[in-house]
Amino acid sequence: MDTLHLWNGPATAEAAKTWTESHLAASREAIASLLALTDKRTVSNTLAAYDKAIWHLRMAGSQSGVMFMVHPSADVRDAVQELSQLVSAESVSLSLNQEVYQALASVDVSNEDAATRYYMDRILLGYRLSGVDRDEATRDKVRNLAERMTELSMTFSRTVQDDVRKITVPTADLDGLPADYIARHQPDDAGNITLTTDPPDMSPVMSYAISRTLRRKMYLAYNDRGYPANKTTLLALLALREEMAELLGFRSWADLATVDQMMGSAANMRTFLDKVETAARETAAKEFAELEKFVSEHDASELPLSLSDARFWEEQYRRARYDFDSQSVRPYFPYAQVEAGILATAGRLFRLRFEPDTQASVWAPAVKAFAVYEDDGTEPVGRIYLDMHPREGKSKWFSECSLVGGVLGEQLPEASLVCNFPQPTENDPGLMQYSDVVTYFHEFGHLMHEVLGGRQRWSGQSGIATEGDFVEVPSQMLEEFFEDPDLLRTFAKHYETGEPIPYDTVARMTRAAAHGRGLSTLTQVMYATYSMETHDQRAGSLDLDMLLRDGYDRFSRYEFVDGNRMYAAFTHLVGYTSNYYTYLYDKVIALEFFTQFPKGEFGGEVALRYRKEVLEPGGSKPARDLVQAFLGQEANIDSLQHYIEKSVA
Repeated sequence: MDTLHLWNGPATAEAAKTWTESHLAASREAIASLLALTDKRTVSNTLAAYDKAIWHLRMAGSQSGVMFMVHPSADVRDAVQELSQLVSAESVSLSLNQEVYQALASVDVSNEDAATRYYMDRILLGYRLSGVDRDEATRDKVRNLAERMTELSMTFSRTVQDDVRKITVPTADLDGLPADYIARHQPDDAGNITLTTDPPDMSPVMSYAISRTLRRKMYLAYNDRGYPANKTTLLALLALREEMAELLGFRSWADLATVDQMMGSAANMRTFLDKVETAARETAAKEFAELEKFVSEHDASELPLSLSDARFWEEQYRRARYDFDSQSVRPYFPYAQVEAGILATAGRLFRLRFEPDTQASVWAPAVKAFAVYEDDGTEPVGRIYLDMHPREGKSKWFSECSLVGGVLGEQLPEASLVCNFPQPTENDPGLMQYSDVVTYFHEFGHLMHEVLGGRQRWSGQSGIATEGDFVEVPSQMLEEFFEDPDLLRTFAKHYETGEPIPYDTVARMTRAAAHGRGLSTLTQVMYATYSMETHDQRAGSLDLDMLLRDGYDRFSRYEFVDGNRMYAAFTHLVGYTSNYYTYLYDKVIALEFFTQFPKGEFGGEVALRYRKEVLEPGGSKPARDLVQAFLGQEANIDSLQHYIEKSVA
């Protein structure tokens, strides 16, 4: 079996266990060699051994985690779920190993390069935050809490992943949906249509279905995934996180989770979110007043507008005010063309080329592998995998995942996209909504960060290894290129005629897409506030439903839909925990980064500087240094204010 890939070879639980345990054994061996040293401790004999151990742990953890999300075999998914918990326990054990901590702390790095000094500082900080300097009884409690938290986190995610809800409606309820959507959903003998909550089914319903009843049914089904089981799971997880934070000397989990981030504390997070709310409030009020007036003139029976009506009526408003029907651009975005276009765009921007790698093993037939080269090079610099369409048992989210950590001169980075875009077939080109294409740009931004940042001396600094509240900057920056008409016309061509998307269509699409930015920003503030409050309030007295209702009442202009329990499927509560603010925080930075690019420039000097100063360093520098290097100053929230106000300009 290929030692780099868990999925290579027989697709069995036993093979997955053998592969994972081999990397755990290699990690333990590296630590044992570190501890056995009797000579003076140096970077080459101590830090290098530690970094090797971290590489093997990362291999075991990243691939078991990804296979949990995507592997076609339920038996393998079950096995890697348990193995992920085993890897987590191994990581926690290492983070609490006082001998390793003392060995690392004794290494003199004062004469080493800046990246090595920064690496050691972050390692030692991580050890202290994990509780390594506490007594044995406290460390045992930390270990037990961490293991239980991992188990609950995996359970939460698996419940969402496996919970595909279905709704059955009469054929007439599909009025307003695209013709290709209707063609994919044939009625049963009774004339009824069955839809699922998978994104390719759900998203068009919320935007285009004329039937208010269908929209509400789909909204509730989608937001009910994971309920009721995940309500119990989440409350238990929040209680354990609170206990862990207090055990380590923090007021709340939100303070613990931000102390080593750019944000610094929960108090700073609150201040930031208040600023964003202030920046968006006035524009959001204007947007909603315009929308409400429009609905009252067209169908007053649909008032008051509820959360399940939002996307449909925003679509109708954009059609009327901007003469833009988002269905009209779907023929320009068949999946295959979008994929090719994004690969070409990234190639031009970052001076790369992507070649299909038919020799690479993949975990499912629909997965594509590409070798990544410098545009003028003959040797690959990495490999990417695209797993882009729904299937049974696969994660329903959109994400980028590391697979193989890169090490300069030793190992090329490998990473994947896990998405759920429409599946093209012989008779169906898989037409995408423009919002799908934006999402594709977003996730590919992560992928480029992973690959281009994946060539560091130290594996622990390779790829997306920055502070957690910088990771959404490269993805959100790449999104902004979607609005450039010349770029779009290179791949957005009508699937039947081959004609590129017209300039005036792009202009109308861009103006229409800007409307609602105030409202959508407040929605993001709501999600960020909910994530923060669930981790900053006392878990024992937390009412998840009341907190959700209060959040929507405060931040949303739309009427709350009773039965909305989105927290049960909000997997960011597992991954980002309290730190969902990252998306807004990084939007500010991403917008300022994008202003540095001359209009119409693809692959010029600014793009090269961005690659070298932001992407290529990976985690070898503090994120603030990356911002300072590219902008020459700190990012300012004014950029977000201007972005929001364009919606009513």
